[in-house]
Amino acid sequence: MSTGAGIDEHAVVDPQARLGQDVHVGPFCVVGPQVSLGDGCRLNSHVSVVGDTEIGPETEIWPFASVGATPQDLKFVGEATKLVIGARNKIRECVTINVGTKGGGSLTRLGDDNLLMAYAHIAHDCLVGSGNIFANAATLAGHVEVGDHATIGAYSAVHQFCRVANYAFIGGFSVVTRDARPWVTTVGNRAEGKGLNVVGLKRKGYSAESIQALKKCYVTLFQSKMILADAVEKAEAELGHVEEVRYFLEFVRTSERGVCR
Repeated sequence: MSTGAGIDEHAVVDPQARLGQDVHVGPFCVVGPQVSLGDGCRLNSHVSVVGDTEIGPETEIWPFASVGATPQDLKFVGEATKLVIGARNKIRECVTINVGTKGGGSLTRLGDDNLLMAYAHIAHDCLVGSGNIFANAATLAGHVEVGDHATIGAYSAVHQFCRVANYAFIGGFSVVTRDARPWVTTVGNRAEGKGLNVVGLKRKGYSAESIQALKKCYVTLFQSKMILADAVEKAEAELGHVEEVRYFLEFVRTSERGVCR
C-alpha cells in the first residue's frame, strides 16, 4: 500500500491491496486484497472493488459501483479470473463490472477514457476498447466485444457473443442480437441498422471522400439485391483503397452472428 494514498478512516482497504501515488479512497469503500489501483485513482465513496482487479491511473469511480465481483454466471465455480481496467475511465453510480470466467478466456477488459453512466453493466469476459460511451443502464451480456469510440444508448442491451464495432451508434432502448456495424445507427427491438451516422462522421472530422465511399459501400452491401458475399467483393474492388471502407468490409466479413440488417 502506498504511503501517498489518502484513505478515509471509514474505508476498508485490505493491507495486501496495491495502491499507487495520490490515490483517494473515500468513506465506506471496500478494496480487496488482490486489487491494484493506479496513480491518481479516485473512489469517491461506497465503492466496492474486489477480486483480481487491476485499475489504471486516474480512473474515477462514483458511489455504489461494484467492480470485480463474481460473475453472474452459474458455471462460475470460483476459478481464478481477472478484470483489467485502463486509464482515465469515468465509472458512475451503481455501475457493475464482473471478472471473467474460465470458459470465456478468464478476463474482462475495459480500455482507456471510457464513460460508463449510472447503472451500466459489463458482464464477464467482455472485451471493451477505449473512448466509448455507455449511457444509463446500457448492458453487455457475457462475451461481448466492443471496439473504440462506440456509443451504446440508455437502457440498451447487447446479446452474448455479439460485437459492437468502432464508431457504432446504438440508440436507446435497443436490443442488439447481432453485430452492430461501424458508423451505422442501430436501433430497435430487435435492433436494425438505420443507415450511416453521417452527422457523427462529420463531427469526427472524416473527409468528404471517406464519407462518400462509406455511403457507396453501404448501398452496395445492404440496399442492392446482391448476395452479401458478392456485394462485399464488389465494394472491395471499387472502394477498397479507402481505409474506412476496408474496416467496414472486414467487420462484415468476419461476423459470426451476422450483422444487424
